[in-house]
Amino acid sequence: MDHMADAHRTDLMTITRYVLNEQSKRPESRGDLTILLNHIVFGCKFVCSSVSKAGLAKLLGLAGETNVQGEEQKKLDVLSNDVFIKALTSSGRTCILVSEENEEAIFVEPSNRGKYCVVFDPLDGSSNIDCGVSIGTIFGIYLVQDVDNPTLDDVLRSGREMLVAGYCMYGSSCTLVLSTGGGVNGFTLDPSLGEFILTYPDIKIPKKGKIYSINEGNARNWDEPTKKYVEKCKFPPDGSSPKSLRYIGSMVADVHRTLLYGGIFMYPGDKKSPSGKLRVLYEVFPMSFLMEHAGGQAFTGKQQALDLVPKKIHERSPVFLGSYDDVDEVKALYAAEENGA
Repeated sequence: MDHMADAHRTDLMTITRYVLNEQSKRPESRGDLTILLNHIVFGCKFVCSSVSKAGLAKLLGLAGETNVQGEEQKKLDVLSNDVFIKALTSSGRTCILVSEENEEAIFVEPSNRGKYCVVFDPLDGSSNIDCGVSIGTIFGIYLVQDVDNPTLDDVLRSGREMLVAGYCMYGSSCTLVLSTGGGVNGFTLDPSLGEFILTYPDIKIPKKGKIYSINEGNARNWDEPTKKYVEKCKFPPDGSSPKSLRYIGSMVADVHRTLLYGGIFMYPGDKKSPSGKLRVLYEVFPMSFLMEHAGGQAFTGKQQALDLVPKKIHERSPVFLGSYDDVDEVKALYAAEENGA
């Protein structure tokens, strides 16, 4: 994109304009969703700026704490979490926040409450900060059932009830991918304008892809359907070309590539972690929501991922998501195993 030429154009679709257009289709939300999304966008811009300056700002060292998942927290994780909590509460449109970094859900002060619940991973893939690999923020939004009496049941709901999902990837460029329940659209931050511009309109994942993405280091602990599927990727029984393996180990980056190029991203349960590693509310649900709205699908090994109903806010689940036909192949292998084939 030629920023100098684009800076003088007035027909660019900014994320603000896009959200306002979407809002007009939902008159019942009276601009609240627009305000909330603007605060999320602000948080993403702030974190993007912090990530790009992390080395200079000496934010790379460990903060010396361990989060609820038992992972060491980077200083940048702590900063990102603080930024999003402040951005979301100050919007005046949220009542419950669930962050990967906080053991308990955060209930917003009654005087500052709104009708939305936001679940988010403020800095996914943060173990990759030091080596410059893409990292990102993942989020999902629910509508609270009773603003005056919000409870954990407002977030412990099926992924089908999520209203909005998205992620922001901090890489060679800052890209925000969003779905408000219609299509999926991608925006790139133009530093010269300080605005996210629509660069990937109406993303549709290819029906079948040539890439598989999985942590091969866990192979000895995989279940049979996963083993069989990966074997099939490497040695196709019909003699066709094998799939390419691409695994970054940063969920946002792996899912972003899968969304654009097609293929399948897998984090199965195994003998060591029967429930997998990814958290349902703020990793599996938002990414599955985006995949389905882009024409792909997401499967847990037992059911469609969005049909899950978590019982705990940090619950984990296996997930296979990506191109429709590729996920179908995995589903067939699990069905065969269930039927004793």
